[in-house]
Amino acid sequence: MAPYRQASDLPQLIPVFPLDGALLLPGGELPLQIFEPRYLNMIDDAMAGERVIGMIQTRHGGDRERPHLADVGCVGRITSYNETSDGRYLITLTGICRFTAGEELDLRLPYRQVRADYDRFRADLSRDEREEATQAARDRFARALKRYLNRRELDIDWETAHQAPLESLVNSLCMGLPFEPAEKQAFLEAPDLAGRFDVLTTLLEIDASDPDDERPQLQ
Repeated sequence: MAPYRQASDLPQLIPVFPLDGALLLPGGELPLQIFEPRYLNMIDDAMAGERVIGMIQTRHGGDRERPHLADVGCVGRITSYNETSDGRYLITLTGICRFTAGEELDLRLPYRQVRADYDRFRADLSRDEREEATQAARDRFARALKRYLNRRELDIDWETAHQAPLESLVNSLCMGLPFEPAEKQAFLEAPDLAGRFDVLTTLLEIDASDPDDERPQLQ
């Protein structure tokens, strides 16, 4: 991957792919299947340049073709690319850094582009989030995760989960579990790994709680 060591190394004008429910986090890998003509065009242009696009969700407002964009997204680099016989692109985006979506430019392209401000999230580029949770926090998290998975009849490789670094485990669960778009956005906007871990634990507890339980609240 290109050595993006500081915010100034990243492109300030980026194409964006608005996709509700899809979450990309720094260091995470997001597989995507591209088939709409405008986004095929976007990938063609990205592959001819820095191979960078921004994943972002939408918020209320705008119209069906151009809904308002969320305030925060994550820029990623295309690290895997394949074209199918019927013209679809199968790509993998590897997350680099979150960004605040600024001015949207009207460049007469079929896809959307925004000015990206990385200042708020420059710590994403240092990748120094090697934090470890307390044992009590890990135990609370494990209980909540088991109840959540049982309730939804899902399973994970527990041996791999126990051995995984906290950052990898938290990010993969945030990206992979079927949370609502607003909950995915909460993961994205958490200030750091510790905050993301706390949001994830709380949401697991909320989802897995019985209706008569005293439900924890996401602050």
